[in-house]
Amino acid sequence: MSEKDTDIVYFISFCLEQYKVYKQLSGTEVSELFDQYHVYDYLTDNYDVLHTQGHQWLNLDIDQFIKEQK
Repeated sequence: MSEKDTDIVYFISFCLEQYKVYKQLSGTEVSELFDQYHVYDYLTDNYDVLHTQGHQWLNLDIDQFIKEQK
């Protein structure tokens, strides 16, 4: 695994944990939500831009992404 791949994994874990707290959900619930709406792909594909943002902005961005997928 490359260094960037490792960074992406850590970033996704960070997003999952932050979103869990933000929405007061379990890790399993957030993981299922991220799977259902392809949030993992979104975070991976847009890592270069997204990883520079703060957790509050990321939570709102993930909310918006999920709404657009519905």
